[in-house]
Amino acid sequence: MTITAERRLTDARMRPMALPEPRGPITAALIEVLTGPEHASVGDLALAATEGLAASVDPLIDDDVQLALFLMYELHYGGLEGVSDSWEWDPRLLAVRGPIEREFEEALRHSVRQPVAVRDVPEALFALVGDDDSPSLSGFVERDATADQAREILACRSIYTLKEADPHSWAIPRLHGRAKSALVEIQADEYGGGRPDRLHATIFARAMRGAGLDDRYGAYADHVPVEVYTSMNLMSLFGLHRRLRGAIVGHLAAYEMTSSLPCRAYANGLRRLGFGEDVADYFDEHVEADAVHEQLAARDLAGALAEEEPQLARDILFGASACLTVDGRLWGGLRERFERGESALRRPL
Repeated sequence: MTITAERRLTDARMRPMALPEPRGPITAALIEVLTGPEHASVGDLALAATEGLAASVDPLIDDDVQLALFLMYELHYGGLEGVSDSWEWDPRLLAVRGPIEREFEEALRHSVRQPVAVRDVPEALFALVGDDDSPSLSGFVERDATADQAREILACRSIYTLKEADPHSWAIPRLHGRAKSALVEIQADEYGGGRPDRLHATIFARAMRGAGLDDRYGAYADHVPVEVYTSMNLMSLFGLHRRLRGAIVGHLAAYEMTSSLPCRAYANGLRRLGFGEDVADYFDEHVEADAVHEQLAARDLAGALAEEEPQLARDILFGASACLTVDGRLWGGLRERFERGESALRRPL
């Protein structure tokens, strides 16, 4: 591939995300505000958010609530197509986001198992991961999935993986010493170790192209189920709030500790289905890397942070538990739909 072609593909992937279709009154009002005059009133949006939260049975699986929160968080990442960057820190928009975040966090703390006080955070993390009994989507892919189901999984993964590692990087300036060094080491691997072609997001984009999918960021925003946005918002909530720095560290630890073996199963399944090495490469990359990251994240990152700031131990375990719970519902839910003969997506690819 020529440098020009590679640059063109990179530019296509990394451009601001196109606005998806609204999933309810909150997202409809939000999109109207973001695409309208910059000094227009946000009163209708604030009212829609208040009424939507009051009517929501469960914010964790509410399409309108989660997509709205995702779009507001996206302003801190690559931005939104046709939306001014000035909205990122607009106090009026933050005033609308605040109550949504509080409802989201409260729902998380009610639905996620709360850790008890512990003295050894790394061992508690290994125990937490060992006790996780979420249905295995990777095992299903390895043995039973069809090629179309594999493509649906890749589409669902794309919302996070095309900007893989970014949410956890918010924690870097909030840590010190051994914990910061460990996080930077992990993130450097995620970002290709100085090789742009080995950025994990870039490798995943190649996998999507190899599977016949659109590799532009947000291309499947209207396709994916709400649980995809809940998973993404969990990371952004933890990463963007300094008071939750323990939770984002715990989230990353659990994420890395549950990646290596599933990625091996995904790679085996993709090869079984006849996909090429360009598709399996992303998962192969994580088999060895995340086996190393497992110990690094549990002991040198989470363990070191707990030693330096013992008051964060409970938050570290809460973040890990939230990761296992939310992602377990997402990927376990996809497996259950597949086993019922249903699509995992809201609309066909």
